[in-house]
Amino acid sequence: MDKDFLATLIIDFFVAFGVIVGGSFLGGIGAYLIGKPPLTIMNDLATTLKIWALVAAIGGTFDAISTIERGIFEGTHADIVKTSIIIVAALFGAHSGSVFIQWLTQEGLR
Repeated sequence: MDKDFLATLIIDFFVAFGVIVGGSFLGGIGAYLIGKPPLTIMNDLATTLKIWALVAAIGGTFDAISTIERGIFEGTHADIVKTSIIIVAALFGAHSGSVFIQWLTQEGLR
């Protein structure tokens, strides 16, 4: 595994994590300003933002889909594996962000 690929995995993990945490915090501030319970809204946002965190981390879906397509039709299976690993790293980042928000708000523990 080369250094550039490892760097991409780390960046994608933290981009997805940041989308969840940042979106939830800012949504919680917005909920407070309009008189809704901020911790509940933060928890709800953490679960609904997961797909958007994944899309943001991989840089849009068309690049990943075209890489997988190229891997299937042109026989470059290494591209399929690398893209799949990048998607899994982004999923781990989004899930970790969601678990962090649940832990922070204590909403998942009730």
